[in-house]
Amino acid sequence: MDNDRWTRGPVIVVGAGMAGLACAVWLHEAGVPVRVLEASDDVGGRVRTDVVGGFRLDRGYQVFNTAYPEARRVLDIDALDLRPFASGLLVQGRTARARVMLPWRHPRHALSGLLAGVGTLGDSAVLAAVTARDLTLPGSWLRGGRERRTDEELRAWGMSAKMIDCLIRPFLAGVVLERDLETSSRVFHLLWRSFARGTIGVPALGMGEIPRRLADRLPTGTVTFGARASEVAADGVRLADGTTLGAGAVVVAADPESAGRLLSEIEVPPMRAVTTFYHAAPRSPLGEPIQIIDATGAITDTLVLTDAAPEYSADGRALVSTSVLGLHADEGPVRRRLTEIYGDTSGWEHVATYPVAAALPAMPPPHPLRRPVRLRAGLYVCGDHRDTGSLQGALVSGRRAAQAVLADLRPHLTRSMTAREQAAR
Repeated sequence: MDNDRWTRGPVIVVGAGMAGLACAVWLHEAGVPVRVLEASDDVGGRVRTDVVGGFRLDRGYQVFNTAYPEARRVLDIDALDLRPFASGLLVQGRTARARVMLPWRHPRHALSGLLAGVGTLGDSAVLAAVTARDLTLPGSWLRGGRERRTDEELRAWGMSAKMIDCLIRPFLAGVVLERDLETSSRVFHLLWRSFARGTIGVPALGMGEIPRRLADRLPTGTVTFGARASEVAADGVRLADGTTLGAGAVVVAADPESAGRLLSEIEVPPMRAVTTFYHAAPRSPLGEPIQIIDATGAITDTLVLTDAAPEYSADGRALVSTSVLGLHADEGPVRRRLTEIYGDTSGWEHVATYPVAAALPAMPPPHPLRRPVRLRAGLYVCGDHRDTGSLQGALVSGRRAAQAVLADLRPHLTRSMTAREQAAR
């Protein structure tokens, strides 16, 4: 590409989600003019927080993991004021509940899962071996290992069906939004590594604080809201209202389905759906910041968010977040299961329901952990569908797209950016 092409207009990034914002920040900080077009009324894409009746409601159950390496590279994690959850789970069966904690974080609960009958001594040994492997091997090894379905991988390690069904299946249902354990084993190991290494929690002001922090690093006026792209090319973007904007290069950072409509070259992955219900209770029905996963499958998981982040409630009431796989409008079955889990819920208020049709890309094998972000000179794409379906994947793809743009526009900036990236590791 002509090295002065960028002088014909800024690099236009279509979409102000996590990937688009990360791409824009990298480009801006490398000295390249950038403009971000966002169809909605705020930044964040799928990572947004609404304030409803004094409650902070994330759009679908989402958490932040401090072990995501790209998050450490591009975000000021301390500034997020993270409210951590306990490093473990409560596994809810039909009637009984088992506690499973990370033993190196909670030594007194080291045998809790075994004593509660979640698995056998052999299962505990298998889980310890998997965890040790994932913690110690370089990430490149985990990304390049043998690939198969997660259930096949766990059985190959010798894990029992009971352990898989009682712990791994319900846990991963809330992470990858499927219960069949068909997700790629490579993705599983990378996720397991991040959960073992990191602390899980939410920013005090909601998950929407993460994209807002990124957007604050861009010059005022960089992001244009209500700007829906209808066509893209290497030299510009046409908006739905007919406006044409010239560009030195274009990066499509829209959600996968929107990106597929704009770019015929890319394959749109199947998307997983989830519905999150929010309830307000007079007081916490649990009293500790720990996730409850449902081994019965009636729901996916539930959490008293205000046990971790009291800032999510303006009036001191408890905010309970509950997720169910798929799209659901009826709160009744969810309320009945919550009554079985927490006890009397008759005094609870149903605050809101968030059905998210395209919450996460499906990641069955074979699943390339790096899809191309450069389609051709001047036209690029990023998003979690180009890497792994996670906040980590979105941020990585944004950086990779920025690097591809810089390699074409101003190669010397790519070298400078890579040096800064290495220094930040």
